[in-house]
Amino acid sequence: CIKVVLSVIMFFVGRKIIQWILNVMRRSLERANVDAGVIQFASSAGKAVLYVLLIINIAVSLGVKESSVTAGVTVGLALQGGLANLAGGVLLLLFKPFVVGDYIIQDQSNGCEGTVAKIEICYTTLLSIDNKKIVVPNGTLSNSTIINVTAKENRKLEIKVGISYEADIQKAKTILEKILKDDPDTKSDSREMVVFVDEFADSAVIMGLRVWVSTERYWPTKWRLNQKIKEEFDANGIVIPYNQMEVYVHQQK
Repeated sequence: CIKVVLSVIMFFVGRKIIQWILNVMRRSLERANVDAGVIQFASSAGKAVLYVLLIINIAVSLGVKESSVTAGVTVGLALQGGLANLAGGVLLLLFKPFVVGDYIIQDQSNGCEGTVAKIEICYTTLLSIDNKKIVVPNGTLSNSTIINVTAKENRKLEIKVGISYEADIQKAKTILEKILKDDPDTKSDSREMVVFVDEFADSAVIMGLRVWVSTERYWPTKWRLNQKIKEEFDANGIVIPYNQMEVYVHQQK
């Protein structure tokens, strides 16, 4: 009974010491301007190692052989995929396909996407657009195709819209060019903007435009341009065709 009581006390005291060590380590890394993902990974790894050492010491004080405890921890990690996730976390930090704050897409079957919130020893946490918390094993991420949406400062925006075959193509191009030049977020001064005829579809001539925009303004710019294109085409009598179905009803006499 005395050993059990001492072990409980040792655990709570050890937990306080571990928290103090982690706080000191985190502050030291922050003062050294280390990347946020590295700080999170180091804190998570340090926490895991220190708790394992604490548990081993408590188990040994209760009479369990040290070799048995170590073997049990190793087998447990292997069975849970912990070693693969640990290796995956190290690879993510070494090659840096993304950092904390990036928006990534896991491009595979049943993949996920979101803003990177934390990179820890075995798992990476993403926050989706609707603020759902997504926890992905590092082993899975390191073996997946990752699309980093926010890695670059600028993104190329492409919009395609169909116009009637009776519409004036040159007039439509002029309207689209003016919309691009007048928009406050398009990079007309530094990157080439293009307006083109993309294809002759079954019921419409497909017009397209491409322009560089700031990554952080990509979606607001796309939504605003879509609305502006519809408004300007309507004002200038350019029809945007849509699929229609004609139904004929025949009554038998």
